[in-house]
Order: sequence, then C-alpha cells, then structure tokens
Amino acid sequence: MIESLLVANRGEIARRIIRTGRRLGIRTIAVHSEADGGLPFVTEADEAVCVGPANPAQSYRNVEAILDAARSTGAQAIHPGYGFLSENADFARTVEGSGLIWVGPGADAISAMGDKINARNLMAAAGVPVAPGTTEPATDLAAAVAAAEIGYPVMVKAAAGGGGMGMGVAADETALRTEYDKVRAFAERMFGDGSVLIERYFPRVRHVEVQILGLADGRVVALGERECSVQRRNQKLVEESPSPAVSPELRERFLAAAVRAGEAVGYRNAGTVECLLDPSTQEFFFLEMNTRLQVEHPVTEYVYGVDLVEEQLRVASGLAPTFDPDALTPRGHAIELRINAEDPKRFLPGPGAITTWNEPTGTGVRVDSGYVAGNTVTPFYDSLMAKLIVSGATREEAVERARAAVAQFEIAGPKCNLPFFAELLENPEFLSGDYDTGIVSRMR
Repeated sequence: MIESLLVANRGEIARRIIRTGRRLGIRTIAVHSEADGGLPFVTEADEAVCVGPANPAQSYRNVEAILDAARSTGAQAIHPGYGFLSENADFARTVEGSGLIWVGPGADAISAMGDKINARNLMAAAGVPVAPGTTEPATDLAAAVAAAEIGYPVMVKAAAGGGGMGMGVAADETALRTEYDKVRAFAERMFGDGSVLIERYFPRVRHVEVQILGLADGRVVALGERECSVQRRNQKLVEESPSPAVSPELRERFLAAAVRAGEAVGYRNAGTVECLLDPSTQEFFFLEMNTRLQVEHPVTEYVYGVDLVEEQLRVASGLAPTFDPDALTPRGHAIELRINAEDPKRFLPGPGAITTWNEPTGTGVRVDSGYVAGNTVTPFYDSLMAKLIVSGATREEAVERARAAVAQFEIAGPKCNLPFFAELLENPEFLSGDYDTGIVSRMR
C-alpha cells in the first residue's frame, strides 16, 4: 500500500481523502492556497504546504508548485480529487514521469475521454449507444448548421468541456447561430480549445451515470448507477442511488455498456460513465466519461458498502479490491444533497464568513464538509460547502431522513441553498421518483 499521499485539492474532497488515508495508516500531505490556510483539511493532514495565492492558476493548478511540495515532503503518490488538475492528462504524465504514483486512470485514458467528439466515436465503436450528432468538430458556423440536419432542437457543446459547462440549446437555425458563437467563445476562454460538437437535444431526459472501477488485474467492474437529474444550469444538486427510473433489465444494460466503455480505453481506477436516459423509450445514450472520483461517490459507497477512495489507493498500489468483484450486491437507498453557498431561489453564489455551522447527526446521516464555524467561504472557488448524504433501507426512508437532516443543519453567514432542499423533499414530482432534468426549472 502507498505510504505517503499528497492530496492535490481542497475543501471537502481533501478532507474525505485524508480521512481514508488516516484510517489506512498513510501519511497525508495537504497543499493549500493562501486563502485556504485556515480550513480544516489543512490541519487534519499530517503535513501542509502553501502552494500559492488564492488564484487557482497560481496554486491548485500550479503544476510545478504541487510537484515541489511532493518532493519536499517525500510524498510517494498524488491524489487529485475532482476538478482542478484531476482530468489533466499532461499533469498525470508529469506525475508519473517524476517517479510518483498517480491515483487515477492512465494519462492515455484521460486524453481519450477528455475530447467529447473523440470519446463519442470511441464509444460508438465499442458498442455503447451514443446520441445522433457530429463525428468531427464543427469548425465553423456553416459546419454547425450542416450538422444540425439531425433535427432540431440540438445541443451545442464544447468538445473539451465538462461539469455542465460550455453548453447551449438551439431550437432553430437562428438560435444555433447565437449559441454556436457563445459556446465557441466560452470554450476558447475556459478550456483553450474552441472545438464544438452538435448533438440531438432531448427536451425531457434523465441524467443517469454508472460508477466503474478499473482493477489492478485489468478487469473493469460497475458499482451500480446514480440518478443525477436534479440540476441547475446543467450542474447537479442532488444524486441518488439506485435510480428510481431504472428497472433491473435496464440496469443490466447500463452496467454492461459502462464496462464496455471502460474496457475500450483500458481503464484503471475510479471513473464514471454519464448517460442521458429517454424515459419515454427507455433508450440511453453516452454523454461523457469523468476520468476521476465524482462529487457524488458517497451514495455508491453506501449502497455497495465500499470506500471508493480506499479502492482507488489499492488499484494505484497494485492491490486487489476489498470486495469480491463477482458478488457486488446493492443494498438500500442513498441520497446526496450538495450544500452550496448560493441563493436558494436564483442559485447565485453568496460567499461570506460562517458564523454558525451545526451539522445534523443520526442513523444513516453523513456529512462531508469543507468548513466549520469561523471559516470564510471565499469567491475564488466552487460554492460547494458540504455534502449531506443520507441512507435508508428504502427510498422513502432515505427521503424521511433527508428531511430531518436538512431541518437540523444550521448554517449562517454565507447564503445557503438548504431552503431549496426543504422544498424539493416535499415536491410531489421528486417524491414520485418520476422526474427529469427540468424539475428545478418547474419549481421556479
């Protein structure tokens, strides 16, 4: 097993990785920006190194500073968490080229799945269903218009994007001309790559993803699916496992397709195959593959009884998993709510100093948080403050525990979206399980 681990991230995911490292007897090293020096993950690690100012480009995305921190502390491995450098193939290659262990998939797999058009083509060749769309980048407006012959409405997407960023919907050619220019400009600014793809847009769709794990022996296994359809601006707010929309027969198809996706790129370590599900036909289509640990991994941990961070570390160490890959059995139901520092009505960021922070407790309740009272949520990073995860023997029991936990959770200072979750957990559409990605807009 790895003996010393540098966590190249911050906040709740850094604390999450450090917690498992401590349990396994691994020495952990935190890196942090000047703005984050007082956060819990910094003091909970065995060592901590400041890698730069608040600007992520000068700290959490500063490859040389992170590698210097690894060398100076004698780290044996680097875990990137999610976001920042986690899906940067060049960083993965540099880490391994420096003689360190990369706790993630190989750089070639990251590269293969990082470009959405290349990923679509790879998946289609592997027999994974893909939505109608472009097989080459739409390099100019004329190409985009021609690609839209698949039929409006269409989704205009940044080929190098991810996390719900760099996307727009066009109902006709006039809208396509506007969205193409917007998405291309955004993609060039955010990702340094203005490549755009055009896909068929499904007005009523569910977002369902499958957790995969590429094992040290070369096998790829699937640990069930997660429902991720409660979203704002194409970004997730709630995840649950199993999906209330997925029947046993559909689950078999989902999991088999996800395993094929992983095998097609020789996948190792944890990853997620994201799909869109048309509830009217029960057809699903590949959306993208996240070559990292997901924010919503805890719901899978509850349902399958595994510690996914430990499994990541075991794969990176060349060790067998703690579970029997041939006897994976889901039990119960789990729901995750993303507690963000944002307005609960318009979902606009609202950073600020935390004056009150009281976490809920009880059976089936877990909180993965990045803050405590006295900390400040700054405007430099994502607004996620904590993840509230609840589990129960049934979905109904999990919902009841979620209601109680939301009522108990006290946060004052920054804006907070807890009132939104209180509303959602009473919403008939959500309670029925028959909802789609438009549920939040219908609530507003």
